[in-house]
Formats: sequence, C-alpha cells, structure tokens
Amino acid sequence: MTLQPPVAPQAAVPGEPPRRLPLPVAVALSIAAGAALLLALPPWDLWPLAPVGVALLGVATHRRRLRAGLGLGFLTGVVLFFPLLHWTSFSAGWLPWSLLSLAEALFVGLTGLATAWLRPLLERWHGALWVPLTGLLWVTQEAVRDRAPFGGFPWGRLAFSQGDAPSLRLAAYGGAPAVTFAVAAAGGALAALFFLRPVFLRPVRARLGPVLGFAAVLPALVLLPAALPVASTAHAPAKVVAIVQGNVPRLGLDFNEQRRAVLDNHVTATLQLAADVAAGRQPRPDLVVWPENASDIDPLRNQDASSEIAAATEAIGAPILVGAVLRTDNPNDIKNAGLLWVPGAGADLAQQYVKRHPVPFAEYMPLRSIARLVSDKVDLVRNMLAGDHPGVIRTGPLTLGDVICFEVAYDGIVRDTVTGGAQVLAVQTNNATFNEAEARQQLAMVRLRAVEHGRDSLMVSTVGVSGFVDTAGRVHQDTGFNVRAVQVRAMHLGTSRTLATRLGVLPEIAAVALTVAALVGAFALRRGRRVNGDYKAEAR
Repeated sequence: MTLQPPVAPQAAVPGEPPRRLPLPVAVALSIAAGAALLLALPPWDLWPLAPVGVALLGVATHRRRLRAGLGLGFLTGVVLFFPLLHWTSFSAGWLPWSLLSLAEALFVGLTGLATAWLRPLLERWHGALWVPLTGLLWVTQEAVRDRAPFGGFPWGRLAFSQGDAPSLRLAAYGGAPAVTFAVAAAGGALAALFFLRPVFLRPVRARLGPVLGFAAVLPALVLLPAALPVASTAHAPAKVVAIVQGNVPRLGLDFNEQRRAVLDNHVTATLQLAADVAAGRQPRPDLVVWPENASDIDPLRNQDASSEIAAATEAIGAPILVGAVLRTDNPNDIKNAGLLWVPGAGADLAQQYVKRHPVPFAEYMPLRSIARLVSDKVDLVRNMLAGDHPGVIRTGPLTLGDVICFEVAYDGIVRDTVTGGAQVLAVQTNNATFNEAEARQQLAMVRLRAVEHGRDSLMVSTVGVSGFVDTAGRVHQDTGFNVRAVQVRAMHLGTSRTLATRLGVLPEIAAVALTVAALVGAFALRRGRRVNGDYKAEAR
C-alpha cells in the first residue's frame, strides 16, 4: 500500500473569497446575532437590529459544514430565547423555561444548517439569491415553529419586532409572513454586501453592480413600506368600548387563589366607571371588556359571582364580556371562556367563546407522567378543554373578534374571527404570572393583527399592559403594569377585508414550497460539485 503525503490546506487565491470565516469569529457573530434579534423585540423595540441579526447569522453560517451551521444557529437561538422567554420561569421554574428555550433555539439552528446547505445557490450570480432565499428560510422556519410541537409556539417571530417599523404595513398585504420575509430579506442583502467587500471580490468593476443593487434593495425592504396604504376605519361608524384592568392583590402563580378578590376588583372598577359616566366624566360605553381570568369563580355555577357581575352590568348599562373559568361535570376539566353578560338578561350562552388553543404544559399537560419528572408543579395544571368555533361574539352594538391570551400569536385563530364577521378585535389576557416584558411582547402582536386585518383592536389584561390599537398599528391609552386602570375609547367598526385576510395562509404555503424547491436545487448542485471535486478540500 502506498501512503500519500498529507495535502496542505489550499491557500486563498487572490481575488477569490475564503472558504469560510475562522470559527471563533463565526461563534462571536452568532452570539451577536442572537443579541441583535433579542433587542429588536419588545420590551427593547430596537427594530433595525432585526435584519442585522439575520445578516450576522447568515455570515456566520455561510460556507460552513452542515453540523457547524446547525451549532452556530442553535447558539444564536439560545442567546435569543433564554432571555426572551425568561418570564416563563416565574410560574413554571427554571427547567421548563430551559426546555422551551432550547426547543425554540433548535429551529434557529435548523435555519443555520439550511443556510450552510444553500451555499451553491447563495454563491451564484454575485450572491443575488441571498435576498429571496434568506427571506424564505425565515418564513419557513417560523411556519414550522408556529405549529410544532404540540401546536407550536410562535413567540419571537421577526414580524413581532416591527411594531414601530415601516415594514409593519406589509402585514396588510401578506400577514406576519410578509413582514418576516421583508426583515429577513433585508438581512440577506446585508450578508451579500459583506461578501461583496473588496477583500472578497475583485476587480471593483465586477462587484460595483451587485453592490449598488443590494444597496438599493435595503431601503426598499426596510423603508419603502411606509408608503403603502393600510386599511382605515376613520369614517366608519364607531362604538364606545371600555376596558377594565382590575389588577390582582399580588402577582404570581397563586393569583387563582385570590379568585374572589380579583372578581371584586373588576366589579369595583366597573362600578366606579358607572359613577364616572353618571357624573359626565366618561362617555357611556356600548360595551365593556374584562380580561381573561377576571372571574375564576364560574359565574354559571356560583350565584355570588353571578350576582356581582349582574350588578356591574346593570350599573354600567352595557354588556360586559367577562373572562371566566367555567367548570364542567368532570372536576378535572375546565374551560377558559369569554362570556357575554347582558343587562337584564344575564349570561347569553349563545354568545360565548371558549379558548381554542390551550397552552400545552400550562393549561393542559401532555405526557403528564413524564412531565412530572421535570417539574413538581405539573399537578397544578388542570385539563383545559379546547373550544370548537372561532371567537365571533355578537354583542348587540358590535361584533367582536375575541381571542384569549397567547392565541393572538397564531395567524389562523385571529383570521377566523375576521372572516366570521368581527368588526373589532379583542385580546383578553392575564399576565399576573408573568411580567411587563411578556405583556409588551403580546401587545406587539396585537399591533400586527390590527394592521393585518384592518380592524381597530384592544388588549385587556388583569394587571396590564392594556390598551387600544388602531389600523395603522398605533397604540392608544396603554396602561401601566400591576395597577388598576379603566380606559374608554371610541372604536371604529371595520367591515372590509385586507388582502392579507383574503389570502390567509397562501403566502406562507408559497414560501414553504419555494424553500423546499431551493433546498432540493442546492442538493443537485452540491452533488454535481462533489463529483467534480469542488468540495474535496473542504471535506478534508
């Protein structure tokens, strides 16, 4: 057997790009990518950092082996999700928080792997495909993460970082996927510009055209959406809506041990509103909305709770949408509902909404026996039954599209209320077991939904943050956190449908299909290059 002498690594040829960045540099860029993506999201809201984070991850993972791309992307995800989801540890403890954060980080890892895999396409035509492929990859990653496992967890989507950005207006045309695509595509343009630096490509004339092209694409994606029109309800009929943030005696997981006090707080705040209306200090509302868990005492089974709510309803002279926990004949099963209480008539059982997407491991416990090994708080979680129809509630004065808490993060659940006839969107939530950062993250989702569907919207929480949002995504009369507050505002009734509402999930399906096609195309190119020996040095 003849031994071959070892082959020295090939030196970079002048004018040709190096095969990849040094690993320590790539690791640093991955960490910086996670930090940039984190700071782009609420409560920091530094939205220009979102495309920067995408670009940093793209640069770090390009031209690397697949396992390195996976690891670098996972590192970015860890830096992003551990602090972003820290509020989940307040009630569940450090281990469930860690498991959730690691699971979410894995999806970003897969994005890094896919970027490394797409190298043959990204290096064609002076990097022209960096822009569309990066946008498609992130839309596809979020599409999968929004659905799996256990129904998905959409927190931290790029679209939710753009509340103050011009790109938010794209939501009216393609929903959250359109906004994510624009942000990620802008990041792709930044990555392409990095690889078109003089040290990577010579002569200057060979790179001037692509550089100018990417430099033009960036403002088109980031700034030009400000010129796009969004739905306006300014000339539509309006109804006065009040939101009541009754607050809780103390924050924490034991808020549900304070059930009577929480109900009393919301009744008292509503009675005070009625007194203000009678004194002319506030306009009379056509509808009052209480938050999720305003009555954890089932008012359909408990006469005291029913009497309290009825008294508040009669005093204010308007229907109240009550966030209530409803018991069932099985003591282990409950329902999380929005229940309409009408003056003089009581609960209108035909106009109630039961939460369709209970949160796994928080509102119901999949794999309970296994989960018990992870946390001793497992048995605090009861079995919340899912509803079977969208939250379209006809209150009389207006038709409300009701979603409860985390449901606002899911595209289809919100859209179903609008296609069902909702004129205004409402998010009932309870943030008593979390913190203000989580509430601000949720409010950013409401802002996107208002633009996406052209509906005036509101969010009402037990402890905050509560507020109103118009169809341009602007927040009005937002409250503080962990305080009692009542806000009253005229909300315009939307009836038309935006392009995003009409298209529904189609833009996301198209993005996923194109991503799959790109991954398959890269496979063919990689196979051809491997046969021709282009990757032999890299394989060593």
